[in-house]
Amino acid sequence: MEMLTRRGFIWQSFEIYGGMAGFIDYAPLGNNLRRKIENIWRRRFVVEERAVEIDTPLIGVEEVFIASGHATSFNDIAIECKNCNRIFRADHYIKEKLGIEVEGSLNAIKEALEYYNVKCECGGDFKDPAPISLMFSTSIGPGKGRKGYLRPETAQGIFIDFRRLLSYFRDKLPFGVAQIGRAFRNEISPRQGMIRLREFNQAELEYFVHPGEKRHENFKKYAFDVVRLLDKFDVEHRITLKEAVEKGIIAHELLAYFIGKTRRFLLEIGIKDEKLRFRQHKDDERAHYATDCWDAEVLLSIGWTEIVGIADRTDYDLNKHIKHSGEDLRVFIPYENPIKVKKRKAIPKMNKIGPAFREKAKEISKKLSEIEIEKDPEFIEVKVDGEVLRISKEFFEIQEVEEEVSGEKIVPHVIEPSFGLDRITYSVLEHSFDKDTVDGEERKVLRLKRVVAPVEVAVLPLLSKEPFTTKALEILELLQSAGFYTEYDDSGSIGRRYRRYDEIGTPFCITVDHQTFEDDTVTIRDRDTTKQVRIQISQLISALKELLSSGKSIEEFGIPFR
Repeated sequence: MEMLTRRGFIWQSFEIYGGMAGFIDYAPLGNNLRRKIENIWRRRFVVEERAVEIDTPLIGVEEVFIASGHATSFNDIAIECKNCNRIFRADHYIKEKLGIEVEGSLNAIKEALEYYNVKCECGGDFKDPAPISLMFSTSIGPGKGRKGYLRPETAQGIFIDFRRLLSYFRDKLPFGVAQIGRAFRNEISPRQGMIRLREFNQAELEYFVHPGEKRHENFKKYAFDVVRLLDKFDVEHRITLKEAVEKGIIAHELLAYFIGKTRRFLLEIGIKDEKLRFRQHKDDERAHYATDCWDAEVLLSIGWTEIVGIADRTDYDLNKHIKHSGEDLRVFIPYENPIKVKKRKAIPKMNKIGPAFREKAKEISKKLSEIEIEKDPEFIEVKVDGEVLRISKEFFEIQEVEEEVSGEKIVPHVIEPSFGLDRITYSVLEHSFDKDTVDGEERKVLRLKRVVAPVEVAVLPLLSKEPFTTKALEILELLQSAGFYTEYDDSGSIGRRYRRYDEIGTPFCITVDHQTFEDDTVTIRDRDTTKQVRIQISQLISALKELLSSGKSIEEFGIPFR
């Protein structure tokens, strides 16, 4: 963490005013690293899928979060010290002090505090635990305005736009909708740097499918990948995804597909396979709307840490928004051949509805005739112009009618891979951090994958004087014009400059030396091996492009340097 701050990856937000837990600034190198990870995610989860990316507001009106359940249930249990008035998240505090996992319910927390006689760090007693909302509230508009919240996840914006998105995809399933952006959770006592933030970055894909067709045409691409799974009974498996589905460890093929795709993505950006596993949520841990959920967890210095959640959210969210908004968010699925079915329908009595409801009569009759009845009701509720009207049975009669049906309307299910970009960025950095010995000295090096390195190449004049500096600046401009993330450095000895760029993960350093002026060549130095080769300046751009997009060694592109 000291190196990340010193070298310009992350900084403490509001530092000159004392800082604030739960917020970070992405400094130049960290910002570029995260953006590169985002772009690889976008290529894998949008471009390669039948998916699109949208961008919705950071603030949502209260009705959205009432429908989603966040307004009433998005809470953590807090404990406050009677002596020093410090507030802690209860389950995290108990785990930190006692090393035990406690269910996050109010009763379980209260029992644990009493049984173990848990005290504050100052020695004081705690007040009774209480739930605290994790959402940031705000007011939209002047005066009292309209109540709103900063979004706690990016997903709800996608569900709200579902009707438009369905039309965009020509009313055909499956399709995916992605969103990359900020989300906010007013954590009670955030710790662990980038792992738990109040403002964080998410990359989420909502993949809408027919409830009976949870498959993917490209599952074969990942079917035989051997994955480390920890199931809900804490049994570890090293098993192919195909076997995991066949044995019922993973609920269905589509969930396994996204586990496989997620694993390949994480390995591509630099997560170590031996420090990666997928852990299944236990039955009492899984969200109430999910049928199965797996977390991609990585082993860090603080232990196993969740960085991705992959859940089958079923039709929960869309059904909630159907109920609260009154909008029809179903998808019409045509049958191969029409069928005849008998239905009990509400037949409007126009001679009574007309005089009673006047200008609303036509819309009420239309709404009534669309309703299929199971039991004879005393009344039917319909929504007209935003108003819910209760229509008593004197205005309609129930009849059995035969209709030819060409299809059915269903509420799609949603498979959601949700990526915590800040945690992923930190995990890549920690997994890449290494120390070795070069020329008898300890060297700190970030062995970042070339595709995510924030500085791809550094241009270094051997000596910080003419003509070395002018030539190096010419090469810098050449590489920048070709689109490379390039830095120039002429400060200090060449050895110390190499160490600086090793420490920030720069894959290649270009050095302008005496021979450059004899044969128009420069040296390329490899970060990981510290080996160097000479190459013609005219071949530099093509060589770097191939090196950065592949795992090839520099020896394939130049003459060994002695």
